[in-house]
Amino acid sequence: MTRDWLRWHEDYDTAGSSLARRLEVVRRHLGRALTEAPAGPDGSRSLISLCAGDGRDVLPVLARHAAGRQVRAVLAELDPELAGRARSAAGRLGLAGVDVRTGDAGLADVYLDAAPAHVVMVCGVFGNISREDVSRTIAALPALSAAGGFVIWTRGRGTQDTDPSMAIRAGLREHGFAEIAFEEPADARFRVGMHRLIAAPVPARRLSGERLFAFA
Repeated sequence: MTRDWLRWHEDYDTAGSSLARRLEVVRRHLGRALTEAPAGPDGSRSLISLCAGDGRDVLPVLARHAAGRQVRAVLAELDPELAGRARSAAGRLGLAGVDVRTGDAGLADVYLDAAPAHVVMVCGVFGNISREDVSRTIAALPALSAAGGFVIWTRGRGTQDTDPSMAIRAGLREHGFAEIAFEEPADARFRVGMHRLIAAPVPARRLSGERLFAFA
């Protein structure tokens, strides 16, 4: 599937669009996660965003949250134009702790040095990859997440009789995450989930050199 991701992002600016509505839900959950996630020894928190786009789901929340400017965030985005926009936005907002990396988020090594993170964002990913890659990515999330940390994810309803978000929810439970929130508006096709790691596998999975997913 080839998609013009720059044009796709334009729908965020259409008031009332599905993407605009989803964005508000994701931002709300991120604000909650930043408040409730356990802080590190120095009082800071860390965040990883896969396929971060231009960072609009993360950066405004960090800028206005009481603890946002102490967050060490790694945003991974393959498209250089979108990554550049995110980098510029982080600079305008004075977010010195944000590191925007132009790279393939399907490769764990792009952001593995930032793990384990208190918040992992997997938004706009699951609907663009194979079922096998969805399962592989979910299985990797405990190794990317700090104990008590949050994963925020999105998925479209899909076109089949079975809602694919149900399998994602089940997979996260299987890998030690408790569901904190799940939103499926009756008048929209998007789903947004928020899960918390409560039982990481021992030993943690090693991800170095691993490809978690590739866009189909």
